Amino acid sequence: MRTLPCLLPLFLAAPLAWAAADPTYGPESERKPGVPQGKITGHVWKDSKAFPGTTRRYWVYVPAQYAQLKPEQKACVMVFQDGHAYVGEKGDFRTPVVLDNLIGAGDMPVTVAVFVDPGLKADQLPDKPGWTPKAETRSNRSFEYDTLSGDYAKLILDEILPEVGKTVRLTGNPDERAICGISSGGICAFTAAWQRPDGFRKVMSHVGSFTNIRGGHVYPSLIRKTDAKPMRVFLQDGAGDLDNEHGSWPLANQEMAAALKFKGYDHKFEFGVGGHNGKHGGAVLPEALRWLWRKSQ
Repeated sequence: MRTLPCLLPLFLAAPLAWAAADPTYGPESERKPGVPQGKITGHVWKDSKAFPGTTRRYWVYVPAQYAQLKPEQKACVMVFQDGHAYVGEKGDFRTPVVLDNLIGAGDMPVTVAVFVDPGLKADQLPDKPGWTPKAETRSNRSFEYDTLSGDYAKLILDEILPEVGKTVRLTGNPDERAICGISSGGICAFTAAWQRPDGFRKVMSHVGSFTNIRGGHVYPSLIRKTDAKPMRVFLQDGAGDLDNEHGSWPLANQEMAAALKFKGYDHKFEFGVGGHNGKHGGAVLPEALRWLWRKSQ
């Protein structure tokens, strides 16, 4: 009987862009002397029509270079789900530091970032933002993030961004708008752009939950069978990501990347050995933002 050749697991076929167990942060993830720092303000949103009865925090980052824009100029926009995970200067992502450095160097356009937390079914928010709210609050996160509908895009495009736009000039050009998230926030970012490419055309997903939590496993086949949409997509995942009753995160992200390639999308897939966290995504964030915001393909 002829012996069939051993087949490598699918995840080994992808390039290992991040081979270390611990992330190595580059200079763009550290404060640099002389680089102007943007300003971050905190806010609360209670009047949601998309998700009635929810209360949520959000933060707005305005780069120092915004003050240099002419009156007729508007800032680009980037929205981050699970805002508390991205808004800090320490931790996995260090997003404000990275934005200050990249915008200051001209590697990104002048971009206002909006960090939005999922809604809680409560009148009062916990004292501190985080992944685990107090017992008396009920998180609306999975419903908002994992549902494959346009409701979350409506929250951002019809409620949050118009509110932010009362104090800063934001572009309405979808090619100058990006949306990002981690885990369920990653699939949420993709869904927002998939449903509303008139609102967002740049997507960044970290360890995205393209699994069957609320039907997200259908995306690879939908991508293959739907006319390509004007989206640029950055995906990051690792071989050590989750594998549970909802599915395999590493396999799901590889299927997403394969489907995007098949349909000719402008996309990039960073696949490493990490688990379900922001360590790899944070380490490559400067490189990923440069790629996402580059002017040409």
